[in-house]
Amino acid sequence: MKALTLASCLGALIAGMAVSNAALAQTKACLITKTETNPFFVKMKEGAAAAATKSGISLQTFAGKLDGDVETQVAAVESCIAGGAKGILITPSDSRAMVPVIAKARQAGVLVIALDTPLEPASASDAVFATDNFKAGELIGKWAAAKLGDKTKTAKIAMLDLSAQQVSVDYLRDQGFLKGFGIDIKDPKKIGDEGDLRVVGHDVTQGNEEGGRKAIENLLQRDPGINVIYTINEPAAAGAYEALKALGIEKNVTIVSVDGGCPGVRNVKQGVIGATSMQFPLLMAAKGIEAIETFVKSGQKPKATEGLDFYDTGVELITDSPVPGITSITSDEGLKKCWG
Repeated sequence: MKALTLASCLGALIAGMAVSNAALAQTKACLITKTETNPFFVKMKEGAAAAATKSGISLQTFAGKLDGDVETQVAAVESCIAGGAKGILITPSDSRAMVPVIAKARQAGVLVIALDTPLEPASASDAVFATDNFKAGELIGKWAAAKLGDKTKTAKIAMLDLSAQQVSVDYLRDQGFLKGFGIDIKDPKKIGDEGDLRVVGHDVTQGNEEGGRKAIENLLQRDPGINVIYTINEPAAAGAYEALKALGIEKNVTIVSVDGGCPGVRNVKQGVIGATSMQFPLLMAAKGIEAIETFVKSGQKPKATEGLDFYDTGVELITDSPVPGITSITSDEGLKKCWG
């Protein structure tokens, strides 16, 4: 009787596994990024594709035409719902405007995970896998303040942000930097209300080189004495540097950024960027696919890191000019792990 019971249990377990694996083989998932040209999202796509192949999940990928292209992302979500996707991974171009269509996907039983950029509120998705973007900004702010020392009191800072929409990833990095530098922030979800005279101004870059170049040119017209530049990401930092170099003042300015892509880390090594906070987009995407696999098999949704409203995929400060009290790794070390 016991043998029969054991055999029955084993048979049920094997049958359950077969059903689970069959369901997984038919699982469709989507990755929707802000653009398909930004190296950050290219790496994210690589991570999702590799994890999907390993899991046997069929992955479709979509991207906006440019950062801020909400319409294309909305259409992509609609397509994923209609196509029977079980999970959607998305880096929302607008953390507020995407909420209604994300709600529609969740109502249809789709697991929705925001990558890198949380929706507003973060609970609008089933989970968020991201860098602690405020901490990333805070790290480079603290580093910049430490490098300037007593000169922080007379610093002239240019803030090169992402877009006029002020999405969550934008204001989190911006406000984190200001706090780290020692500047009082008022509304932590609003860019440009700090009122500190050391901040020359804010301009938007759309997260690309051309935007970074134009933004710093605009702000230099306001104050040619700018000596610290915060940038939303490393392409914007590269553009700002080229503008400074064209004017012959690149050695007078410290640039800090966030991303930690291999090109950006090489720019740290070459002295273009003083310090950058490294993210791990490949890990974000891979974890996202793993979460969809778990959801299909068991119905279990991913949990946030304790004390946070998102799953923290980590951040590391990269610089070749370390300062006491701030943990960092060198550009050579960073190149061995960039965007892993």
